[in-house]
Amino acid sequence: MQSINYYIDEVKRFFKIFKVWREEVVPSLVWLLFFVVMNLLCITKYSDKFTATNRGSWNVFADNFVVSGFDPITYSVLTDWRPIYNVFRHPLLAFLVYPFSMLNHYLMEHTGYNFCQWIVMVFLLFFAYYSYIFYYRIFRRIMGLRRYDSTLLSSMMFSFGYVMVTFIVPDHFAISMFILVLALYLCGILIQKGRQLAIWQVWIIFFITAGVTLSNGIKIFIDTLFVNGKKTFRPVFFIVAIIIPSLIIWRFARMEFNAYVVPAKAEQKKQRQIKAAKKNAKMWAEFRDTTSLKDSAQIVAEFKKLKHSKMVEEYKRNHSMAHHQHTGKPMAKGEFSQWTDISTPRWGTFVENLFGESLQLHCDYLLEDTLRSRPVIVKYNNIFNYIVEFFIVALFIAGVWCGRRSRFFWMCFLGFLFDMAIHMVLGFGINEVYIMAAHWVFVVPIAIGFLFSSTEGKMLMALRAVLTTITMFLIAYNTNLIVSYLIA
Repeated sequence: MQSINYYIDEVKRFFKIFKVWREEVVPSLVWLLFFVVMNLLCITKYSDKFTATNRGSWNVFADNFVVSGFDPITYSVLTDWRPIYNVFRHPLLAFLVYPFSMLNHYLMEHTGYNFCQWIVMVFLLFFAYYSYIFYYRIFRRIMGLRRYDSTLLSSMMFSFGYVMVTFIVPDHFAISMFILVLALYLCGILIQKGRQLAIWQVWIIFFITAGVTLSNGIKIFIDTLFVNGKKTFRPVFFIVAIIIPSLIIWRFARMEFNAYVVPAKAEQKKQRQIKAAKKNAKMWAEFRDTTSLKDSAQIVAEFKKLKHSKMVEEYKRNHSMAHHQHTGKPMAKGEFSQWTDISTPRWGTFVENLFGESLQLHCDYLLEDTLRSRPVIVKYNNIFNYIVEFFIVALFIAGVWCGRRSRFFWMCFLGFLFDMAIHMVLGFGINEVYIMAAHWVFVVPIAIGFLFSSTEGKMLMALRAVLTTITMFLIAYNTNLIVSYLIA
Protein backbone atom coordinates (compact mmCIF):
# COMPACT_ATOMS: atom_id res chain seq x y z
CA MET A 1 0.00 0.00 0.00
CA GLN A 2 1.35 3.39 -1.02
CA SER A 3 2.31 5.77 1.78
CA ILE A 4 0.62 9.07 2.54
CA ASN A 5 3.75 10.84 1.30
CA TYR A 6 3.11 9.48 -2.18
CA TYR A 7 -0.31 11.10 -2.33
CA ILE A 8 1.04 14.35 -0.90
CA ASP A 9 3.71 14.39 -3.61
CA GLU A 10 1.09 13.69 -6.27
CA VAL A 11 -1.05 16.60 -5.04
CA LYS A 12 1.98 18.94 -5.06
CA ARG A 13 2.87 17.78 -8.56
CA PHE A 14 -0.69 18.45 -9.69
CA PHE A 15 -0.78 22.03 -8.41
CA LYS A 16 2.48 22.79 -10.20
CA ILE A 17 0.58 22.68 -13.49
CA PHE A 18 -1.10 25.97 -12.55
CA LYS A 19 2.23 27.78 -12.88
CA VAL A 20 2.06 29.89 -16.03
CA TRP A 21 4.81 29.50 -18.61
CA ARG A 22 6.54 32.63 -19.91
CA GLU A 23 5.20 32.21 -23.45
CA GLU A 24 1.65 31.90 -22.10
CA VAL A 25 1.65 35.16 -20.16
CA VAL A 26 0.76 37.69 -22.86
CA PRO A 27 -2.02 35.85 -24.74
CA SER A 28 -3.59 34.52 -21.55
CA LEU A 29 -3.62 37.98 -19.95
CA VAL A 30 -5.17 39.48 -23.10
CA TRP A 31 -8.06 37.03 -22.86
CA LEU A 32 -8.30 37.53 -19.09
CA LEU A 33 -8.65 41.28 -19.61
CA PHE A 34 -11.27 40.63 -22.27
CA PHE A 35 -13.39 38.57 -19.90
CA VAL A 36 -12.91 41.05 -17.04
CA VAL A 37 -14.51 43.72 -19.23
CA MET A 38 -17.30 41.43 -20.43
CA ASN A 39 -18.11 40.27 -16.90
CA LEU A 40 -18.21 43.85 -15.63
CA LEU A 41 -20.66 44.71 -18.41
CA CYS A 42 -22.85 41.76 -17.41
CA ILE A 43 -22.75 42.76 -13.74
CA THR A 44 -23.62 46.35 -14.62
CA LYS A 45 -26.58 45.24 -16.73
CA TYR A 46 -28.26 43.46 -13.80
CA SER A 47 -26.71 44.98 -10.67
CA ASP A 48 -29.65 47.27 -9.87
CA LYS A 49 -31.89 44.20 -9.48
CA PHE A 50 -29.47 41.59 -8.12
CA THR A 51 -27.48 43.40 -5.43
CA ALA A 52 -30.34 44.03 -2.99
CA THR A 53 -30.64 41.62 -0.05
CA ASN A 54 -34.31 42.22 0.75
CA ARG A 55 -35.87 40.74 -2.37
CA GLY A 56 -37.05 37.20 -3.13
CA SER A 57 -34.10 35.50 -4.75
CA TRP A 58 -35.34 33.02 -7.35
CA ASN A 59 -38.14 35.09 -8.88
CA VAL A 60 -35.97 38.18 -9.09
CA PHE A 61 -33.17 36.33 -10.87
CA ALA A 62 -35.33 34.14 -13.12
CA ASP A 63 -37.66 36.95 -14.20
CA ASN A 64 -34.93 39.47 -15.01
CA PHE A 65 -31.87 37.54 -16.18
CA VAL A 66 -32.06 36.84 -19.91
CA VAL A 67 -28.92 35.80 -21.74
CA SER A 68 -30.01 33.15 -24.21
CA GLY A 69 -31.09 29.94 -22.43
CA PHE A 70 -28.62 30.20 -19.57
CA ASP A 71 -30.09 29.98 -16.07
CA PRO A 72 -29.22 32.28 -13.13
CA ILE A 73 -29.54 29.37 -10.70
CA THR A 74 -26.09 29.97 -9.23
CA TYR A 75 -27.03 33.55 -8.32
CA SER A 76 -30.05 32.18 -6.47
CA VAL A 77 -28.11 29.40 -4.71
CA LEU A 78 -25.46 31.87 -3.58
CA THR A 79 -28.19 34.14 -2.22
CA ASP A 80 -30.41 31.51 -0.61
CA TRP A 81 -28.80 28.07 -0.61
CA ARG A 82 -31.01 25.24 -1.81
CA PRO A 83 -30.18 22.32 -4.13
CA ILE A 84 -32.37 23.64 -6.96
CA TYR A 85 -30.17 22.45 -9.82
CA ASN A 86 -31.58 19.38 -11.54
CA VAL A 87 -30.22 16.71 -9.19
CA PHE A 88 -29.88 14.02 -11.86
CA ARG A 89 -27.95 16.26 -14.25
CA HIS A 90 -25.92 18.17 -11.63
CA PRO A 91 -25.86 15.97 -8.51
CA LEU A 92 -23.00 17.66 -6.60
CA LEU A 93 -23.14 21.19 -7.96
CA ALA A 94 -25.23 22.72 -5.17
CA PHE A 95 -22.87 21.28 -2.56
CA LEU A 96 -19.80 22.62 -4.37
CA VAL A 97 -21.41 26.07 -4.27
CA TYR A 98 -22.40 25.77 -0.58
CA PRO A 99 -19.22 27.26 1.01
CA PHE A 100 -19.46 30.30 -1.24
CA SER A 101 -23.14 30.69 -0.42
CA MET A 102 -22.16 30.85 3.26
CA LEU A 103 -19.52 33.47 2.38
CA ASN A 104 -22.13 35.50 0.54
CA HIS A 105 -24.52 35.26 3.51
CA TYR A 106 -21.80 36.61 5.79
CA LEU A 107 -21.08 39.48 3.41
CA MET A 108 -24.77 40.30 3.01
CA GLU A 109 -25.28 40.40 6.77
CA HIS A 110 -22.38 42.81 7.29
CA THR A 111 -22.74 45.01 4.20
CA GLY A 112 -26.38 44.83 3.09
CA TYR A 113 -25.09 44.07 -0.44
CA ASN A 114 -25.56 40.85 -2.40
CA PHE A 115 -22.16 39.84 -3.80
CA CYS A 116 -23.46 36.85 -5.81
CA GLN A 117 -22.50 38.43 -9.15
CA TRP A 118 -18.98 39.23 -7.99
CA ILE A 119 -18.40 35.77 -6.54
CA VAL A 120 -19.51 34.21 -9.83
CA MET A 121 -17.27 36.62 -11.74
CA VAL A 122 -14.17 35.52 -9.79
CA PHE A 123 -14.81 31.88 -10.64
CA LEU A 124 -15.64 32.61 -14.27
CA LEU A 125 -12.36 34.49 -14.69
CA PHE A 126 -10.43 31.63 -13.10
CA PHE A 127 -12.09 29.04 -15.34
CA ALA A 128 -11.63 31.18 -18.46
CA TYR A 129 -7.97 31.90 -17.72
CA TYR A 130 -6.92 28.35 -16.99
CA SER A 131 -9.08 26.89 -19.73
CA TYR A 132 -6.98 28.98 -22.09
CA ILE A 133 -3.72 27.92 -20.39
CA PHE A 134 -4.42 24.19 -20.55
CA TYR A 135 -5.93 24.42 -24.02
CA TYR A 136 -2.82 26.20 -25.28
CA ARG A 137 -0.66 23.47 -23.73
CA ILE A 138 -2.62 20.79 -25.57
CA PHE A 139 -1.39 22.31 -28.84
CA ARG A 140 2.14 23.04 -27.66
CA ARG A 141 3.05 20.10 -25.47
CA ILE A 142 0.84 17.27 -26.69
CA MET A 143 0.42 18.08 -30.38
CA GLY A 144 3.79 19.79 -30.77
CA LEU A 145 2.56 22.80 -32.74
CA ARG A 146 4.47 26.05 -33.14
CA ARG A 147 3.87 28.92 -30.75
CA TYR A 148 1.94 31.05 -33.26
CA ASP A 149 -0.26 28.15 -34.34
CA SER A 150 -1.02 27.21 -30.72
CA THR A 151 -1.95 30.81 -29.89
CA LEU A 152 -4.08 31.08 -33.02
CA LEU A 153 -6.02 27.86 -32.39
CA SER A 154 -6.52 28.67 -28.70
CA SER A 155 -7.78 32.13 -29.62
CA MET A 156 -10.05 30.61 -32.25
CA MET A 157 -11.76 28.56 -29.58
CA PHE A 158 -12.30 31.65 -27.42
CA SER A 159 -13.59 33.59 -30.43
CA PHE A 160 -16.61 31.29 -30.73
CA GLY A 161 -19.82 33.06 -29.73
CA TYR A 162 -21.02 30.68 -27.06
CA VAL A 163 -17.57 30.20 -25.57
CA MET A 164 -17.49 33.95 -25.00
CA VAL A 165 -20.98 33.91 -23.51
CA THR A 166 -20.25 30.85 -21.35
CA PHE A 167 -17.62 32.76 -19.39
CA ILE A 168 -19.89 35.69 -18.54
CA VAL A 169 -23.06 33.90 -17.38
CA PRO A 170 -23.79 32.26 -13.98
CA ASP A 171 -24.32 28.75 -15.30
CA HIS A 172 -22.37 25.52 -14.89
CA PHE A 173 -20.89 25.34 -18.39
CA ALA A 174 -17.75 27.33 -17.57
CA ILE A 175 -16.60 24.88 -14.89
CA SER A 176 -17.55 21.95 -17.16
CA MET A 177 -15.39 23.26 -19.98
CA PHE A 178 -12.47 23.93 -17.63
CA ILE A 179 -12.61 20.41 -16.18
CA LEU A 180 -12.99 18.71 -19.57
CA VAL A 181 -10.08 20.64 -21.09
CA LEU A 182 -7.93 19.97 -18.01
CA ALA A 183 -8.80 16.26 -18.17
CA LEU A 184 -7.81 16.09 -21.87
CA TYR A 185 -4.52 17.83 -21.12
CA LEU A 186 -3.62 15.58 -18.18
CA CYS A 187 -4.62 12.42 -20.03
CA GLY A 188 -2.69 13.55 -23.10
CA ILE A 189 0.43 13.94 -20.96
CA LEU A 190 -0.07 10.46 -19.50
CA ILE A 191 -0.43 8.98 -22.99
CA GLN A 192 2.82 10.70 -24.03
CA LYS A 193 4.68 9.35 -21.00
CA GLY A 194 3.17 5.89 -21.25
CA ARG A 195 1.71 6.23 -17.74
CA GLN A 196 -1.75 5.21 -16.56
CA LEU A 197 -4.51 6.63 -14.43
CA ALA A 198 -4.71 5.16 -10.95
CA ILE A 199 -8.07 4.22 -9.47
CA TRP A 200 -8.00 7.12 -6.99
CA GLN A 201 -7.26 9.58 -9.81
CA VAL A 202 -10.21 8.32 -11.84
CA TRP A 203 -12.42 8.71 -8.77
CA ILE A 204 -11.40 12.32 -8.18
CA ILE A 205 -11.74 13.41 -11.82
CA PHE A 206 -15.00 11.51 -12.27
CA PHE A 207 -16.74 12.80 -9.14
CA ILE A 208 -15.84 16.42 -9.90
CA THR A 209 -16.79 16.17 -13.58
CA ALA A 210 -19.94 14.07 -13.18
CA GLY A 211 -20.89 15.98 -10.04
CA VAL A 212 -21.10 19.17 -12.08
CA THR A 213 -22.71 17.57 -15.16
CA LEU A 214 -23.50 13.87 -14.92
CA SER A 215 -23.27 13.10 -18.65
CA ASN A 216 -19.72 14.49 -18.79
CA GLY A 217 -18.65 11.74 -16.39
CA ILE A 218 -18.91 9.39 -19.38
CA LYS A 219 -16.13 11.37 -21.05
CA ILE A 220 -13.84 10.69 -18.08
CA PHE A 221 -14.39 6.97 -18.63
CA ILE A 222 -13.62 7.48 -22.33
CA ASP A 223 -10.41 9.29 -21.37
CA THR A 224 -9.55 6.48 -18.95
CA LEU A 225 -10.00 3.91 -21.71
CA PHE A 226 -7.54 5.69 -23.99
CA VAL A 227 -5.00 6.25 -21.23
CA ASN A 228 -5.14 2.77 -19.65
CA GLY A 229 -6.11 0.78 -22.73
CA LYS A 230 -7.12 -2.85 -22.23
CA LYS A 231 -6.22 -2.66 -18.55
CA THR A 232 -9.39 -0.58 -18.06
CA PHE A 233 -11.37 -3.81 -18.41
CA ARG A 234 -9.44 -5.80 -15.83
CA PRO A 235 -12.09 -6.91 -13.31
CA VAL A 236 -10.68 -5.10 -10.28
CA PHE A 237 -10.04 -1.81 -12.10
CA PHE A 238 -13.32 -1.89 -14.03
CA ILE A 239 -15.41 -2.62 -10.94
CA VAL A 240 -13.62 -0.26 -8.54
CA ALA A 241 -12.83 2.61 -10.92
CA ILE A 242 -15.87 2.52 -13.21
CA ILE A 243 -18.83 0.63 -11.75
CA ILE A 244 -18.61 1.64 -8.07
CA PRO A 245 -18.27 5.44 -8.58
CA SER A 246 -21.10 5.32 -11.12
CA LEU A 247 -23.35 3.57 -8.61
CA ILE A 248 -22.31 5.93 -5.81
CA ILE A 249 -23.08 9.12 -7.69
CA TRP A 250 -26.36 7.72 -9.02
CA ARG A 251 -27.38 6.64 -5.53
CA PHE A 252 -26.42 10.06 -4.20
CA ALA A 253 -28.55 11.74 -6.87
CA ARG A 254 -31.50 9.53 -5.85
CA MET A 255 -31.02 10.37 -2.17
CA GLU A 256 -30.77 14.06 -3.04
CA PHE A 257 -33.97 13.79 -5.08
CA ASN A 258 -35.87 12.15 -2.23
CA ALA A 259 -34.48 14.52 0.41
CA TYR A 260 -34.95 17.82 -1.40
CA VAL A 261 -36.94 17.52 -4.63
CA VAL A 262 -39.83 15.30 -3.48
CA PRO A 263 -40.73 17.53 -0.48
CA ALA A 264 -40.38 20.66 -2.63
CA LYS A 265 -42.67 19.22 -5.30
CA ALA A 266 -45.19 18.18 -2.67
CA GLU A 267 -45.19 21.71 -1.25
CA GLN A 268 -45.55 23.20 -4.73
CA LYS A 269 -48.49 20.88 -5.44
CA LYS A 270 -50.09 21.88 -2.15
CA GLN A 271 -49.69 25.58 -2.94
CA ARG A 272 -51.15 25.07 -6.42
CA GLN A 273 -54.17 23.32 -4.91
CA ILE A 274 -54.67 26.14 -2.39
CA LYS A 275 -54.36 28.73 -5.15
CA ALA A 276 -56.78 26.80 -7.39
CA ALA A 277 -59.29 26.46 -4.53
CA LYS A 278 -59.17 30.22 -3.88
CA LYS A 279 -59.54 30.96 -7.57
CA ASN A 280 -62.48 28.54 -7.83
CA ALA A 281 -64.18 30.06 -4.77
CA LYS A 282 -63.78 33.58 -6.17
CA MET A 283 -65.15 32.52 -9.56
CA TRP A 284 -68.13 30.81 -7.86
CA ALA A 285 -68.90 33.88 -5.78
CA GLU A 286 -68.77 36.18 -8.81
CA PHE A 287 -70.98 33.82 -10.81
CA ARG A 288 -73.58 33.56 -8.02
CA ASP A 289 -73.70 37.34 -7.71
CA THR A 290 -74.21 37.96 -11.42
CA THR A 291 -76.34 35.05 -12.65
CA SER A 292 -80.11 35.47 -13.17
CA LEU A 293 -80.74 31.75 -12.70
CA LYS A 294 -82.76 30.71 -9.67
CA ASP A 295 -82.65 26.92 -9.79
CA SER A 296 -79.63 25.64 -7.83
CA ALA A 297 -79.09 22.66 -10.14
CA GLN A 298 -79.02 24.97 -13.19
CA ILE A 299 -76.64 27.32 -11.41
CA VAL A 300 -74.21 24.46 -10.69
CA ALA A 301 -74.50 23.14 -14.26
CA GLU A 302 -73.86 26.55 -15.83
CA PHE A 303 -70.95 27.19 -13.48
CA LYS A 304 -69.35 23.89 -14.53
CA LYS A 305 -69.66 24.93 -18.18
CA LEU A 306 -68.10 28.31 -17.44
CA LYS A 307 -65.28 26.70 -15.47
CA HIS A 308 -64.60 24.20 -18.26
CA SER A 309 -64.50 26.94 -20.93
CA LYS A 310 -62.01 28.97 -18.86
CA MET A 311 -59.84 25.88 -18.37
CA VAL A 312 -59.82 25.34 -22.16
CA GLU A 313 -58.89 28.99 -22.73
CA GLU A 314 -56.09 28.78 -20.20
CA TYR A 315 -54.80 25.54 -21.74
CA LYS A 316 -54.73 27.10 -25.22
CA ARG A 317 -53.07 30.24 -23.89
CA ASN A 318 -50.37 28.26 -22.08
CA HIS A 319 -49.67 26.02 -25.06
CA SER A 320 -49.36 29.00 -27.39
CA MET A 321 -46.43 30.30 -25.34
CA ALA A 322 -42.83 29.79 -26.50
CA HIS A 323 -42.11 27.36 -23.65
CA HIS A 324 -44.55 24.86 -25.18
CA GLN A 325 -44.24 25.83 -28.83
CA HIS A 326 -40.45 25.45 -28.91
CA THR A 327 -40.22 22.24 -26.88
CA GLY A 328 -40.08 19.28 -29.25
CA LYS A 329 -41.99 16.05 -29.01
CA PRO A 330 -40.22 13.55 -26.68
CA MET A 331 -39.76 9.87 -27.50
CA ALA A 332 -41.80 9.02 -24.40
CA LYS A 333 -43.07 10.58 -21.17
CA GLY A 334 -40.74 8.73 -18.80
CA GLU A 335 -38.54 10.28 -16.14
CA PHE A 336 -35.59 10.66 -18.52
CA SER A 337 -37.12 10.01 -21.95
CA GLN A 338 -39.11 13.23 -21.55
CA TRP A 339 -35.81 15.08 -22.11
CA THR A 340 -35.53 13.68 -25.66
CA ASP A 341 -36.81 15.38 -28.81
CA ILE A 342 -37.76 13.73 -32.10
CA SER A 343 -39.55 16.64 -33.78
CA THR A 344 -37.02 19.50 -33.91
CA PRO A 345 -35.53 19.56 -37.45
CA ARG A 346 -31.97 18.22 -37.46
CA TRP A 347 -30.58 19.86 -40.60
CA GLY A 348 -31.76 23.35 -39.65
CA THR A 349 -30.38 22.77 -36.16
CA PHE A 350 -27.02 21.64 -37.56
CA VAL A 351 -26.63 24.66 -39.87
CA GLU A 352 -28.14 27.46 -37.79
CA ASN A 353 -27.49 26.30 -34.23
CA LEU A 354 -24.90 23.53 -33.77
CA PHE A 355 -22.26 24.95 -36.13
CA GLY A 356 -24.07 28.26 -36.52
CA GLU A 357 -25.09 30.00 -33.30
CA SER A 358 -22.47 28.10 -31.28
CA LEU A 359 -19.74 29.80 -33.32
CA GLN A 360 -21.38 32.93 -34.71
CA LEU A 361 -24.24 34.70 -32.94
CA HIS A 362 -27.31 35.60 -34.96
CA CYS A 363 -28.11 39.30 -35.24
CA ASP A 364 -31.86 38.66 -35.10
CA TYR A 365 -33.24 37.61 -31.71
CA LEU A 366 -29.78 38.29 -30.30
CA LEU A 367 -29.20 36.20 -27.13
CA GLU A 368 -32.93 35.79 -26.60
CA ASP A 369 -34.27 32.69 -24.86
CA THR A 370 -35.91 29.97 -26.96
CA LEU A 371 -38.30 29.28 -24.07
CA ARG A 372 -39.38 32.94 -23.99
CA SER A 373 -39.18 34.63 -27.36
CA ARG A 374 -36.53 33.28 -29.73
CA PRO A 375 -37.58 30.88 -32.51
CA VAL A 376 -35.74 27.56 -32.50
CA ILE A 377 -34.32 28.18 -35.98
CA VAL A 378 -33.01 31.65 -36.85
CA LYS A 379 -31.26 32.34 -40.16
CA TYR A 380 -28.34 34.67 -40.81
CA ASN A 381 -29.02 37.81 -42.83
CA ASN A 382 -25.66 37.75 -44.58
CA ILE A 383 -24.31 34.94 -46.73
CA PHE A 384 -20.83 35.72 -45.39
CA ASN A 385 -21.77 34.02 -42.12
CA TYR A 386 -22.55 30.81 -44.00
CA ILE A 387 -19.24 31.07 -45.88
CA VAL A 388 -17.37 31.33 -42.56
CA GLU A 389 -19.32 28.37 -41.18
CA PHE A 390 -18.54 26.34 -44.29
CA PHE A 391 -14.81 26.97 -43.96
CA ILE A 392 -14.81 26.03 -40.25
CA VAL A 393 -16.73 22.81 -40.87
CA ALA A 394 -14.55 21.94 -43.88
CA LEU A 395 -11.36 22.52 -41.87
CA PHE A 396 -12.81 20.48 -39.02
CA ILE A 397 -13.57 17.53 -41.32
CA ALA A 398 -10.11 17.76 -42.86
CA GLY A 399 -8.64 17.82 -39.36
CA VAL A 400 -10.60 14.72 -38.38
CA TRP A 401 -9.05 12.91 -41.35
CA CYS A 402 -5.55 14.11 -40.46
CA GLY A 403 -5.96 13.07 -36.83
CA ARG A 404 -7.38 9.63 -37.55
CA ARG A 405 -4.17 7.83 -36.50
CA SER A 406 -3.74 9.73 -33.24
CA ARG A 407 -4.76 8.06 -30.01
CA PHE A 408 -5.11 11.46 -28.36
CA PHE A 409 -7.37 12.72 -31.15
CA TRP A 410 -9.71 9.74 -30.88
CA MET A 411 -9.96 10.32 -27.13
CA CYS A 412 -11.15 13.87 -27.86
CA PHE A 413 -13.32 12.93 -30.82
CA LEU A 414 -15.24 10.15 -29.05
CA GLY A 415 -16.23 12.67 -26.39
CA PHE A 416 -17.50 14.90 -29.21
CA LEU A 417 -19.43 11.99 -30.76
CA PHE A 418 -21.00 11.25 -27.39
CA ASP A 419 -22.36 14.80 -27.24
CA MET A 420 -23.62 14.56 -30.81
CA ALA A 421 -25.44 11.34 -29.90
CA ILE A 422 -27.29 12.83 -26.92
CA HIS A 423 -28.04 16.16 -28.63
CA MET A 424 -28.50 15.47 -32.34
CA VAL A 425 -29.75 11.86 -32.15
CA LEU A 426 -31.69 11.67 -28.88
CA GLY A 427 -32.50 15.37 -29.01
CA PHE A 428 -31.55 16.32 -25.46
CA GLY A 429 -31.48 20.13 -25.31
CA ILE A 430 -31.61 20.29 -29.11
CA ASN A 431 -33.94 23.31 -29.14
CA GLU A 432 -31.08 25.36 -27.63
CA VAL A 433 -28.13 23.09 -28.42
CA TYR A 434 -25.73 26.03 -28.75
CA ILE A 435 -25.71 26.69 -24.99
CA MET A 436 -24.07 23.27 -24.58
CA ALA A 437 -21.19 24.29 -26.90
CA ALA A 438 -18.74 24.49 -24.00
CA HIS A 439 -19.00 20.70 -23.64
CA TRP A 440 -17.76 19.89 -27.14
CA VAL A 441 -16.72 22.86 -29.28
CA PHE A 442 -13.08 22.75 -28.11
CA VAL A 443 -12.68 19.58 -30.19
CA VAL A 444 -13.07 21.63 -33.39
CA PRO A 445 -9.77 23.59 -33.10
CA ILE A 446 -8.03 20.44 -31.80
CA ALA A 447 -9.02 18.64 -35.01
CA ILE A 448 -7.85 21.62 -37.07
CA GLY A 449 -4.60 21.45 -35.11
CA PHE A 450 -3.95 18.02 -36.62
CA LEU A 451 -4.46 19.61 -40.04
CA PHE A 452 -1.74 22.14 -39.09
CA SER A 453 0.64 19.37 -38.04
CA SER A 454 0.06 17.58 -41.37
CA THR A 455 0.66 20.67 -43.51
CA GLU A 456 3.86 22.52 -44.40
CA GLY A 457 5.27 25.12 -46.76
CA LYS A 458 2.93 27.36 -48.72
CA MET A 459 -0.10 25.28 -47.75
CA LEU A 460 0.65 25.89 -44.08
CA MET A 461 1.05 29.63 -44.70
CA ALA A 462 -2.27 29.71 -46.56
CA LEU A 463 -3.95 27.75 -43.77
CA ARG A 464 -2.63 30.19 -41.17
CA ALA A 465 -3.86 33.13 -43.20
CA VAL A 466 -7.36 31.67 -43.57
CA LEU A 467 -7.65 30.74 -39.92
CA THR A 468 -6.24 34.06 -38.72
CA THR A 469 -8.81 35.90 -40.85
CA ILE A 470 -11.67 33.74 -39.55
CA THR A 471 -10.54 34.11 -35.92
CA MET A 472 -10.18 37.90 -36.14
CA PHE A 473 -13.59 38.14 -37.79
CA LEU A 474 -15.23 35.98 -35.10
CA ILE A 475 -13.65 38.00 -32.28
CA ALA A 476 -14.84 41.30 -33.77
CA TYR A 477 -18.26 40.01 -34.85
CA ASN A 478 -19.23 38.18 -31.65
CA THR A 479 -17.74 40.79 -29.32
CA ASN A 480 -19.67 43.56 -31.04
CA LEU A 481 -22.98 41.69 -30.69
CA ILE A 482 -22.43 40.66 -27.06
CA VAL A 483 -21.40 44.17 -26.01
CA SER A 484 -24.38 45.70 -27.82
CA TYR A 485 -26.67 43.31 -25.93
CA LEU A 486 -25.12 43.94 -22.52
CA ILE A 487 -25.19 47.73 -22.79
CA ALA A 488 -28.70 47.92 -24.27
